[in-house]
Amino acid sequence: MPYYRKVGEVPRKRHTQFRQPDGSLYAEELMGQEGFSADSSLLYHRHLPTAIVAAEEFTPPTWSRVPNLPLKPRHLRTHKLDTGSADAVLGRQYLLANDDVRIGYAVADRPSPLYRNAIGDECLYVESGTLRVESTFGVLDVTAGDYVIIPTSVIHRLVPTGTDPVRLLTVEATGHIGPPKRYLSVRGQFLEHSPYCERDVRGPDEPLLVDGSDVEVYVRHRSRATRPGGDGTAWTRHTYASHPFDVVGWDGHLYPWAFSIHDFEPITGRIHQPPPVHQTFQGPNFVICSFVPRKVDYHPEAIPVPYNHHNVDSDEMLFYTGGNYEARRGSGIGQGSISLHPAGFTHGPQPGAVERAIGADFFDELAVMVDTFRPLDLCEAAQRCEDTGYAWTWARR
Repeated sequence: MPYYRKVGEVPRKRHTQFRQPDGSLYAEELMGQEGFSADSSLLYHRHLPTAIVAAEEFTPPTWSRVPNLPLKPRHLRTHKLDTGSADAVLGRQYLLANDDVRIGYAVADRPSPLYRNAIGDECLYVESGTLRVESTFGVLDVTAGDYVIIPTSVIHRLVPTGTDPVRLLTVEATGHIGPPKRYLSVRGQFLEHSPYCERDVRGPDEPLLVDGSDVEVYVRHRSRATRPGGDGTAWTRHTYASHPFDVVGWDGHLYPWAFSIHDFEPITGRIHQPPPVHQTFQGPNFVICSFVPRKVDYHPEAIPVPYNHHNVDSDEMLFYTGGNYEARRGSGIGQGSISLHPAGFTHGPQPGAVERAIGADFFDELAVMVDTFRPLDLCEAAQRCEDTGYAWTWARR
């Protein structure tokens, strides 16, 4: 994260004696990135964070992926994936994946187990419902439109808090996710041209203290062993002697944080602006963008919808999460739809959209885009919910 945060009790100097009421020392845990050379936070536990009493291999729900063959644009209807009671970790249904990122969808009506993703950061986007993100750093309460960034290896669980299930788009990286570097100063402050800033970012405000013993935590981690999906990962279930939510205080720049898509300030111009103006986060070999309600192009002869474009180096995935997406009218795209426009395919507005858009001064649309710089494969859930006629909608056949 680009700015410092302190929560709960911490000593005045780091790595010095900090004692509990009974005189024993709190246990320090430094959580940091890039081998002590990047962002970190220092947490103070009531119990040893290293004390596990059991470890066993865990087999998660299986999934697989196949290439996008034949190469063509795809339309996925995620709302067809409702499968009854599930949680937001083990109940994820993977849609698209490559060696850099896994994109999934979850419909959750019950709390997840305690979970640690030791592969990379996660970005969760809340399509609908409300959610409580509990972690060693505290609590984040999130709702529709919120992004949540959970750093690598943070122990957390996801707890739906409303009467309706929570719907999530999940983006799992193989590295770290953060604001685009061009928005930040050399010291990590958001710059004036950034479409959001520190005032828009929320982090945990107070410690979350939970008592307990023999507590299970599911860990996804790197492994050379062959596993379903063939992605070089495995799962282990650790049993901790004491509950990991025993942190009385922490400080630093690394922690789970939330940002609402409704706080993204769109960048507009006299003529149509390209997708990089919508960029919200960057990850290893991918970017995440936010398309929000906004005034559109104001040149007297402007065409507000996108021009036909061919991104020769990237696949484009767009998750439609509100409003009316003008360029896709007539394609079958609706709430909860995902379009995949792969590199090697020229895509653009649906027939008639260009003429209809002329003279428009405002677009009421809400969408999350993930552009990847390696091809996205199709997972089983994507094949189950695909609208197989989408590729032919430009030809009207």
